[in-house]
Amino acid sequence: MSAAPIGVFDSGIGGLSILHSIRQLLPDEDLIYVADSAHAPYGPKGEEFIRQRSLHIMQYLAHRQVKAVVVACNTATAAAIAVLRERYAIPLIGVEPAIKPAAEQSLSGVVGVLATSGTIASDKFLTLQSRFSGQTQILTRAGTGLVELIEQPQIDEAAVLALLESFIKPMQNKGADTLVLGCTHYSLIRSQIAKVAGPDMKIVDAGTAVAKELQRRLLTHGLNSLTPASHPVSFVSSGDLAVQQRLLARYWPESAAVTALV
Repeated sequence: MSAAPIGVFDSGIGGLSILHSIRQLLPDEDLIYVADSAHAPYGPKGEEFIRQRSLHIMQYLAHRQVKAVVVACNTATAAAIAVLRERYAIPLIGVEPAIKPAAEQSLSGVVGVLATSGTIASDKFLTLQSRFSGQTQILTRAGTGLVELIEQPQIDEAAVLALLESFIKPMQNKGADTLVLGCTHYSLIRSQIAKVAGPDMKIVDAGTAVAKELQRRLLTHGLNSLTPASHPVSFVSSGDLAVQQRLLARYWPESAAVTALV
């Protein structure tokens, strides 16, 4: 058993969607969330840059003596988790688009995946996609511009809905009845996505699955906490702290302060 904290990181505030699932399933665990918002979004950036940022954040979390880390970013998981696992012996849980449950739920046999360009182009995603291509038609769309809008201190609702319309409707026109949110940021605007997609389209993300895998790994290694969390969630960011504070107030249900990533 271990009272050490769990680290969770993302290119920005998108991983709060994963953090919420972890908080619900594992309320006794102390959590540290790192948002690399000064470098968001990771999607258009090269794999080497993403690996270096991920290693930098892991070094910080190791200094905080975390017992496990969740890479709450599809793009960072694809680009960096193999390197992180080579260097760190603690449990490392990544996130990937939830194609399997989406394929199981789809009645039309056509599944849409909305993700970043970096995720869609990654070898990890292409391998995942190929596993299901025989039984399911998988349509991919890069959500270019969405992360930037989600990270704005004042969200432009009309712009978000217009972008979503341009991404989702073409997939629906090709028969997609299930939509995979392949970027953790997108889960933060799930209500807007549902508004555009309509009631007949199922929306799937990886939040609950990642939290359950974290729980399983903690139990397997005897690292789960048996006492209530001793601290509120610790939020750390490389971005402008005033902006980060406003984003946290919008997307996180508990009051919390943000400190700088050093």
